[in-house]
Amino acid sequence: MWWSFFKALKRGEHRVAPSTWVAAAAAVVYAVSPIDLIPELVLGPLGFADDVGVWSILGVLVLREHHRWHSRLQAPAPAA
Repeated sequence: MWWSFFKALKRGEHRVAPSTWVAAAAAVVYAVSPIDLIPELVLGPLGFADDVGVWSILGVLVLREHHRWHSRLQAPAPAA
């Protein structure tokens, strides 16, 4: 089902909410930036907590988009 979702995104059959695009861009920038809220060098493994949090938020937003797309597929077609 996920593969069909990604195909629908590629073909433009499903528009992703702007907040999801912003969160995705922010997650990528945060992951590659040298600035960290909880630095791994100081706190070790605990320093990955903020990274996991950012990626978790992005995961929830992607799941929301998948649910929106799937709900639209399950909805009855409007009468013509």
